Amino acid sequence: MSDPFAFLADAPLGTRVVVRTRIPGGYTDALGFLRSRSGASVSVETKRGLVTLAMADVVAAKEVPPAPEQRRRRTPARP
Repeated sequence: MSDPFAFLADAPLGTRVVVRTRIPGGYTDALGFLRSRSGASVSVETKRGLVTLAMADVVAAKEVPPAPEQRRRRTPARP
């Protein structure tokens, strides 16, 4: 497994990432675009908004591919 801290330090801002962090009772993931970073935290823009994560809580991070395009709804054929 690669070092999540090295990955987050080297990844270009705007990269689509998933970052796993430790929370009370388990773990949670933030999926979105890397927007900023410092020695103490990283910010990821998710569908629900900007999330700032403490580096001390990060346990894993990696780049993920672009989201698939939304499929168009199929309309039933009329007889």
